[in-house]
Amino acid sequence: MRRETYFDDDDRRVVILRVDYPAGHQIAAHHHRRDQLLFGVCGIVIVTTPTGTWVMPPQRGMWLPSGVEHRVQIPVMAQTYSLYFEPGAVGAMPDQCQVVGITSFMRSLIEQAAGLPAEDDGRQDLDRKSALMTLMQREVMRLPHLPLSLPLPAHPALAAWCRSFLVNPTIHATISDFSGALGMNRRTFTRLFRRETGLTFMAWRQQACILVALPRLAAGEAVTSVAMDLGYDNPAAFTSMFKRSLGSPPNAYLKQNLQ
Repeated sequence: MRRETYFDDDDRRVVILRVDYPAGHQIAAHHHRRDQLLFGVCGIVIVTTPTGTWVMPPQRGMWLPSGVEHRVQIPVMAQTYSLYFEPGAVGAMPDQCQVVGITSFMRSLIEQAAGLPAEDDGRQDLDRKSALMTLMQREVMRLPHLPLSLPLPAHPALAAWCRSFLVNPTIHATISDFSGALGMNRRTFTRLFRRETGLTFMAWRQQACILVALPRLAAGEAVTSVAMDLGYDNPAAFTSMFKRSLGSPPNAYLKQNLQ
């Protein structure tokens, strides 16, 4: 397995790393001292922590705070840049993972910084590098949050059922299915689920289906096949839900983001 490097002992305030990952690559659970901004040029990256799952489409980013244990899956080939910041260098960022939009300005900054020589050739290069690093630190705080996460509850029994749902998700799963399996009445389950995840059960179920569908669609599976596996009565119903959530139907979304 590839040896991952997180520059925990590096004294630079911002470190940029370009990594291309093959399809199927996985990085075992780990954490690092630095805050990380991951930017995907192409491909899809899935990050899982004890409290949730995040799916990062191409041309998007993901904020990974220092100290948060996470594992990474690469379902299709991905080209990425990682920016590692000294803890505290970027203010006003969340203390949990978050998928973010990457502005054209931030993309340009990353590309410019990644092209800088390893060694500074005089004061002019040093000043330019310092200016780029400062701009990137400021721009990170302006990146918009994207709703591509799935919170997992801390409640042990509920968490176990949520994780099993992700293995075989279906849009037809009901509150009665979950509450009955956990030995709760509907009212108790509904309150517990909302308190533990911040979402209603139906909103969580839909988000789970989207996050499971995205890697399969990116790998080339037909919309019809994915829709049927998720329990939708027809592809049109799945497409309508997908468009409401991500702004465009599956094929248009994939053409815009994966080609």
